[in-house]
Amino acid sequence: MYFVTICTFQRQCLFGEIVAGETRLNELGQIVVHEWLRSQDIRQEIDFDAWVIMPNHIHGIVVIHPPNTPQSSDTQRHPVGANGRSPLHGIAFQPMKPRSLSSFIAGFKSATTKQINLIRNAPGTPVWQRNYYDHIIRNEISLEHLRAYIHNNPLSWQEDPLHPDVDSNW
Repeated sequence: MYFVTICTFQRQCLFGEIVAGETRLNELGQIVVHEWLRSQDIRQEIDFDAWVIMPNHIHGIVVIHPPNTPQSSDTQRHPVGANGRSPLHGIAFQPMKPRSLSSFIAGFKSATTKQINLIRNAPGTPVWQRNYYDHIIRNEISLEHLRAYIHNNPLSWQEDPLHPDVDSNW
């Protein structure tokens, strides 16, 4: 399981707004929801636990399952999990491994960017920051803490480090 945060380019609030502690998604936010959920359908190894779309980012707990087949040469060629070469790690370009966290995020970003830019009539305009944040969830206590954080994120939007009016290192 991985805790993932993906932010919009320059923390732009593209996906809607927070009203009375609840997320109200606009058309672009609905695209993000649709593609997030569709990812589970097109990537059999992906499941989601808790997740939330905020005006300028998404938090989610991503579960990557091993292939259904017994350990085989295919499994060894295409292991499941984060590949250690996501944009936050290292500088040199190396191809993404299939069935990896970085592969999922790249596909998700690509699909949403294409649809959002069609609606905005803005081909080539960045939607997402180049990087993303990921953290391996190692135990049940951490998982419960992250689920609560995700659930409560809209309630604390005004203090969120990703809120455009909050000075932060994001």
